[in-house]
Amino acid sequence: MARVLIVGAGLTGSLCAALIRKELPRPVHLAVWDEAGDSGGRMTTARSPCNPESTVDLGAQYITCTPHYAQQHQSFYVDLLALGILKPLTSPIEGMVMKEGDCNFVAPQGVSSIIKHYLDESGADVYFRHCVTQINLRNDKWEVSKDEGPPELFDIVVLTMPVPQILQLQGDVANLISKCQRQQLESVSYSSRYALGLFYEAGTKIDVPWAGQYITSNPCIRFISIDNKKRNIESSEIGPSLVVHTTVPFGVTHLEHSTEAVQELIFQHLEDILPGLPRPVATKCQKWRHSQVTNAAINSHGQLTLHLKPFLVCGGDAFTQSSFDGCVTSARCVLEALKNHV
Repeated sequence: MARVLIVGAGLTGSLCAALIRKELPRPVHLAVWDEAGDSGGRMTTARSPCNPESTVDLGAQYITCTPHYAQQHQSFYVDLLALGILKPLTSPIEGMVMKEGDCNFVAPQGVSSIIKHYLDESGADVYFRHCVTQINLRNDKWEVSKDEGPPELFDIVVLTMPVPQILQLQGDVANLISKCQRQQLESVSYSSRYALGLFYEAGTKIDVPWAGQYITSNPCIRFISIDNKKRNIESSEIGPSLVVHTTVPFGVTHLEHSTEAVQELIFQHLEDILPGLPRPVATKCQKWRHSQVTNAAINSHGQLTLHLKPFLVCGGDAFTQSSFDGCVTSARCVLEALKNHV
């Protein structure tokens, strides 16, 4: 049985795992490795250390489906809506730009529930805190090394982490990437920002008429969401949770600063926007060095095959666009590339 490794337990990685399990003509042994301590990637949901029922989406806030993708990716939306993993966004988001025919969805259990669903569907062995450092050729297989523990052999490797992390990989893979492929990978750029999650005691009131708000007049803060309100799951037993996304210029300027210092700055700006906001019982500050793709890889068509035998392919929003549909498109392209060469 062929051994397949998917590096990255975000949306593209989890979708690749589910599609490979469902659609590859022969059974494979699937493993998913991620350097983080949980699945989700940039669709991560943080839990309050005081109450695990209180959660906040630190990455993607909601999913926008255009009429084009409603048709093209219909089966994915139907599946997630039928299971209650997605629900229509009905709460007011001030400043949201709506285009005709677009539909917005939220994940009541947090956006990472989408990733967990696809990983469960895949039946893959999922390993966290596995940071890939080297990929070498060994007798028509890939020997994949991580920062701790012995290397492992795989027949197929799918890389779905941010492109700068692919370019940092050591070993034979660094020499196998052609000049043209390297140019394609180096053409990818990302925005950077911070997200700050705030958790409050049960019974705390945050008295605003909206569930989310885009801010245009603040140099630090771009978006605020009262997450339980956004998801329509307000409860007297669970305190509210709030997430703040910074502007990209603020993120870039403070990228190498300590998260403690950045968190304090965000608090100061938040006080200007929501004066009198109570002090949270817990916080989670997340640095998104690779937030959204600002330039996708040139001429990549959803994936980039780096090597044929053994098979090595890259996928993710870097090869399409930073959205749910961009990741679905990439995962499908990776699957087609696999089917053609395996």
